[in-house]
Amino acid sequence: MKIALITGATSGIGRAAAFKFSENGYNVIITGRRKERLNSIAREIRKKSGAQVHPLCFDIRSMKEVQKSVASLPGQWKKIDVLVNNAGLAAGLSDIQDGNAGDWETMIDTNIKGLLYISKAVIPLFIKNGTGHIINIGSIAGKETYAKGNVYCATKHAVDALTKSMRIDLLSHGIRVTGIHPGAVETEFSLVRFHGDEQKAKNVYRGFTPLSADDVADAICWAASRPAHVNINEMVIMPAAQANTQHLNRKV
Repeated sequence: MKIALITGATSGIGRAAAFKFSENGYNVIITGRRKERLNSIAREIRKKSGAQVHPLCFDIRSMKEVQKSVASLPGQWKKIDVLVNNAGLAAGLSDIQDGNAGDWETMIDTNIKGLLYISKAVIPLFIKNGTGHIINIGSIAGKETYAKGNVYCATKHAVDALTKSMRIDLLSHGIRVTGIHPGAVETEFSLVRFHGDEQKAKNVYRGFTPLSADDVADAICWAASRPAHVNINEMVIMPAAQANTQHLNRKV
């Protein structure tokens, strides 16, 4: 049975992807910082699909924690087929001159460095196993920019560039690399961005139907399910009501 490792699996797209992979014949390694939630999700997946689940609790912003956690995997769990680099977040929404440096560090450390740390730990396993597929979760914010999104957009542009670079560097090893770039998805994303302000988070999705985490999970699993000779380089997925980062058809 194949194995998928999904980062940021305690909520949103990562959680949905973990369930989707388990329903499609994969055993899953789920990672995140919230241990109780990880264990709860693991129990749900086992009960629903019968798949095996290996939770790994660590902070992806710490290279040492990432290396230690991946090294701790039992032998059979190191035969990973798919790595879903999903862990990421936005923190704050302000003009560049008013930005919070702490928020900047959090986004850079999670969205860029975290992706690099886990990829560096898993890629040698792919090379050893002679197969592998990296799916990086980017954003429409990595394809264009929007007002007050400055540093978040910069981190997602970096994810896009890293995805393209990985595809070149790993070509000779037969490792596939895919970028999935969603538009507005209703998850905990906006709640985190606005530091727990529920009203601000709800207003982001006011007047239109956003993507769901399941919509993006479907795309991730579809990309992973292509024949070995096929690579989906990238997918940009938007709600029907969203044309780009600036234009939304809100029915209010």
